[in-house]
This record gives sequence, structure tokens and C-alpha cells, in this order.
Amino acid sequence: MKKTEIIREEDVYRNTKEKLDKVGCGMCLAKWTQATVHLQMGQTHSCHHPATHKIPLAEIKYNPSALHNTRFKKLKRKEMLEGKRPKECNYCWNVEDNSEQFSDRVFKSNESWSLPHFDKIANSNWREDINPTYIEVAFSNACNFKCSYCGPSFSSSWAQEAEKYGAYPTDDKFNDISRLKSENKMPIHHKDHNPYVDAFWEWWPYLYRDLHTFRITGGEPLLSKDTWKVLDYIIEHDKPNKELNLAINSNLGIPDNLVDKLIEKIKIIEDRGLVKEFILFTSVDTWGEQAEYIRDGLVFNKMWDNMNKVLTQCPRVNVTIMSTFNALSVPNYKKLVTNVHNLKLEYASNDRYWKSAVFLDTSYLRHPAHQTIQILDDKIWGPVLWDSIAEMDFLAAPKFHENLVGYSDVEIQKLKRSYDWMTSKFKKEEKVHVQRRNFGRFFKEHDRRRGTDIKNTFPELVDFYEHCLTLK
Repeated sequence: MKKTEIIREEDVYRNTKEKLDKVGCGMCLAKWTQATVHLQMGQTHSCHHPATHKIPLAEIKYNPSALHNTRFKKLKRKEMLEGKRPKECNYCWNVEDNSEQFSDRVFKSNESWSLPHFDKIANSNWREDINPTYIEVAFSNACNFKCSYCGPSFSSSWAQEAEKYGAYPTDDKFNDISRLKSENKMPIHHKDHNPYVDAFWEWWPYLYRDLHTFRITGGEPLLSKDTWKVLDYIIEHDKPNKELNLAINSNLGIPDNLVDKLIEKIKIIEDRGLVKEFILFTSVDTWGEQAEYIRDGLVFNKMWDNMNKVLTQCPRVNVTIMSTFNALSVPNYKKLVTNVHNLKLEYASNDRYWKSAVFLDTSYLRHPAHQTIQILDDKIWGPVLWDSIAEMDFLAAPKFHENLVGYSDVEIQKLKRSYDWMTSKFKKEEKVHVQRRNFGRFFKEHDRRRGTDIKNTFPELVDFYEHCLTLK
């Protein structure tokens, strides 16, 4: 009997990294294959980690694909093809220089929407236009949440607060409207004419037919009429893209009628087989009341109930929980890890594209710096974070037993690299001092504006917070 060869996920990623490194130490297919386009402010980036940059109106006037293929982005592709590491991609360089874990350039380049295009991209001319195979689009900043690390560019609720109260009293004047205006990051109001949205709909018929993954982000996408226009296009189009992975972000804190409307559209799309897979992305950064504090506007139980409602009524849908891992996530993250595993067990099904139904995607926050995990004392909080990692390890999917459900290697590695970054020997203490001071200033003002109470919500952080308030 022939012995079956077992290929470990780790070996697959190592092979991909070696392949990339042969082209250049900074090579990443996502600079070509993936794009996030913020139509509400005319900005783009590839992937989602680098800072956004402005899309020149002159470029999209004659070439709508310049929503992705900007001259700026093409110059970064040139650097990668010439063996350089673009400075804007330092999220991955932080991981690779401070950790034994794989960075997102490896994970993203290994994805099914990237890896098949390796040879074409590696041998391409950097000047070429290319349709991304994975694209995220935000139509507007309309949003009913004010997450503590977010801002006016991505939340109309944040914009209203910033207009009313002005910047926060941090050293960098967090969410200063005047600075956003100077950086061309003030959003176009969702009721006003938007030339970038016009360019998208001009590009869309050519983009749609070749897409592997299309994801609508925001703002809160279910508050945008263009989101529903996309769903209706897919339902009514005479030549559906049946290889498409369709994804929508939602905070799942919107009115019940919109959740029900989304479920109705999903059922039509899935029952007719109009796409290959439907993924719902939602967000939560820790458990319960502490999650509500971080994501102002969140009613945790309502979000959790709505997630269960979608998983119950749409038996082929998968859910990804995006966790923006920040300083306030650490105390209770283990509870989130445990309860997400319970969802995996309850909704696991061979009918779903991923059998485990739910994926916990942990990405450490970098901006604003005053809320990153690096401001915490890692001697105190490192063991707490490691306890969450140990829980995830314990609940991992058993190796070589494909019928059993649990956490994947990718989910575990993403949390482990957060630990590596938190405890990095390259942390600069003078910067940590400044950002701790800003942490105190920010959340003191946060509580004043919003009627919240950080000390009551995070009793584990009282001493740390009070210390931050004393820093000069």
C-alpha cells in the first residue's frame, strides 16, 4: 500500500516564501493582485497594510482601472521586481525582522487569488495595467459606529464628532479635521456626486468577469445604496461569475430590516449558484462590554445574535471575524478565542466552503500608536496574551484529521506574531513613553465626550491608565 505524503501548511508557506525571495526580498504578489479602494475619499492601497495614497482624477478620466493601477503603485511594483523592500510595506518587514512567523506577504501571495499568477507577475513589465483578482471597495464612509482607532475618513459618526469637538488632545492631534483636509483624506459625503464611484461603475463590467474575490467594505456597507446595487447586479446579470468569492463587511449592528434584507439576497445568490462562495466579514476585538467600549456603537449581544442568525439561515455562508488587536483587546481576548471555537463546533458543515464556518483573523493595530499593544508592559501582559495563544493552540484542529474542527495554523500564527511584535526587542522606550501619555490623554477625553468609563470597563488596566495620566 502506497504511503500518503502529508504536506504541512508550514512547509507550503516556506516554499512560497523561498519562491518570492528568488525574485526579491520584498516581492509580494498582493501589490498586483489585491487592492483596497476607498471611493469615498479617492484613495487606494495594495494590500490593506500600507498607507493609502490619492488616486489622481486625471488618471481615472481615461483609465478607470487606475482606481488600482496608479502610477504611485506601479513604482512600488518596480521596486519589488528590482529586489527592494518598499518602505510603505513595513507591516510585513516588522514581522519578518522581529519574528519567526510568516508575514502577510507570504500568506497573501500563497492565496488562490495570487499564487496562480506568480509567473505572469514575476515576468511582467511594471508599467502594465492589471485587473486585481481580489478587490475591496468602500463606496462611502456612512457608519453608525465610532471605533476608538477609526476616524472621519471611514465613519460618518466619527466625522460628526470631530466637527463638533475638534481633535483629541494627543501629541499628534488625533483625528484633526484640518489635517485630514490637508492630506486629501476628507470623505465625499455619501449624498454628493462622487467621480470615483462613477469610475468604479465604468470599470465594474470588465472587472467582474475576471474576479476571484470581491469584497465590499466601508463605513458600514449595508448603509450604502451601491452595496445593494452590486448584489442586484449579480442576481440579475445574464452571465454570472460562478467562480467569484463574494464578501461583505458589516458591523452587524445595523437595523434588523437590513440584516433580513441581506439574508434574503444571500439566499437568492446561493440557491441559484451565482457565486462560488459568500463570506460575511464582521468585527470584534475582544469579548463583551470591553468590546463595546472599543467599538462605540456596538451592542455585543445583538452583533453575536445577528452572526448566529446569518450562520443559521444561510447554511453555506462562512463568517470571518476581523479582530483589530489593540491594547484594550488583551485582558479578555481568551474569552473571544474560546467562544469563536464554540461557533466553529456549532456551525461546522461540509456544505460550507470552509468546513469550520468561522475564521478568527487577528491583525495587530499599528495606528493610532497610542492604542497599540506595544504600549503595554510585556512583562505583565505578555503572559496574558500568551494564555490566549495557549488556548487557541489547545483548540487547534487536530493534525491529519480532516473531519475534526478547530483553529487553523494561520489563525494561531497571526496571534503569535502579535505576541512577537508586542515583546519585540526593537521597541523604542522613548516612543512608548510618548504613546502611553497619549493613551491617557485620549481615553480621558474619550470618556468625557462619550460618557464612558475606562476604569470601570477595564479594571485590569486601572493602574496602567492612571500611570499614563501622570506622564509629562
